[in-house]
Amino acid sequence: MTVKHATTFRPGSGVGQEPVHVSAPGPGQVGVSIRATGVCHSDLHIVNGDWPAEQPLVLGHEAAGVVDEIGPGVTTVQPGDHVVLSWFAPCMRCSNCAAGRGWLCTGTTALDNTLPDGTTPFTDDQGKDLWPYLGLGTFAPQVVVPETAAVKVDDDLPFAVGALLGCSVTTGVGAVLNTARVPAGASAVVIGCGGVGLSVVMGLKLAGAHPIVAVDFSPEKRAKAAELGATITIDPRDTDLTAYVNDHLGGVDFAFEAIGNEKVIETLPGLLAPGGSAVLVGMTRIGARSTIDPYDLADQGKSILGCNYGSSVARVDIPRLAKLHLAGHLPLEQLIDKVRPLAEAGLALDELAAGTGLRSVLTPTG
Repeated sequence: MTVKHATTFRPGSGVGQEPVHVSAPGPGQVGVSIRATGVCHSDLHIVNGDWPAEQPLVLGHEAAGVVDEIGPGVTTVQPGDHVVLSWFAPCMRCSNCAAGRGWLCTGTTALDNTLPDGTTPFTDDQGKDLWPYLGLGTFAPQVVVPETAAVKVDDDLPFAVGALLGCSVTTGVGAVLNTARVPAGASAVVIGCGGVGLSVVMGLKLAGAHPIVAVDFSPEKRAKAAELGATITIDPRDTDLTAYVNDHLGGVDFAFEAIGNEKVIETLPGLLAPGGSAVLVGMTRIGARSTIDPYDLADQGKSILGCNYGSSVARVDIPRLAKLHLAGHLPLEQLIDKVRPLAEAGLALDELAAGTGLRSVLTPTG
């Protein structure tokens, strides 16, 4: 199959649009028609060089769609199924997968930007390989993915909402419910109110946390955080966050960093009450370093928790979050402020880099 428009990233050339050829699904693979795909900071990390890429890539990793075709041996989905695509497709064979910690899978090839057999379903007009970013490459109308990446969901779930479940929402809500296991009544700060940070706010509301302090430069994002459950919003240019949290709240039980900024990470322990936990949700550039006072951590019993993909098992957590949305407990549609055609992926990435708006979703028809 040939698709007319796919958004690619070529080292040295940057982001572009080009026709792409997509192979049929092989053993253990699933062909999916993309109906919606989110624009995430992980794509931006590639584009701006935070995460160096040596391969030409089809970008995109946060998506929902409909199964078109299945390869030999596929048993968990069939043509016509609605699916959310999970970028961290687990191997289901390593010790972490066997222990129910699929987010720590050591056998996944997602980070190598390949299918599990080391191949790619994409080629360009010259017959040369293009590689699926994080094993998916969803900035194309058709994709071929590992079976473990295609998670069946209710047909009633809107595709745009399902796309966000592929990465940002599962990461943010999972950071609260799975990584930190926030109990009802715990106090929390969320730094950064983009798609992931707002998902953390929703997760905190779902968990019954109070108060929930949301921090962002953008008045639009602070207002949205308040709509979604934040009880206090702060512009850090106007208010010293550390002083405010300690003077008014005596520190907080949990501090979530949803930006991926090493300097902001350094401030987290100073926000915590004794016994509190800092949760690193945002992804930094590769090689970033932060300086932390180890005496404070030991003396006050504070901890720092790393969070990859919300410590989530996609086949368990994605359908669960979808049901919570359909039941009215997670108003995920409020995260989406723009729906654009796939051909405008570059523009959406530029807006993301500028920090404007909330979450953009791309669709084949705009």
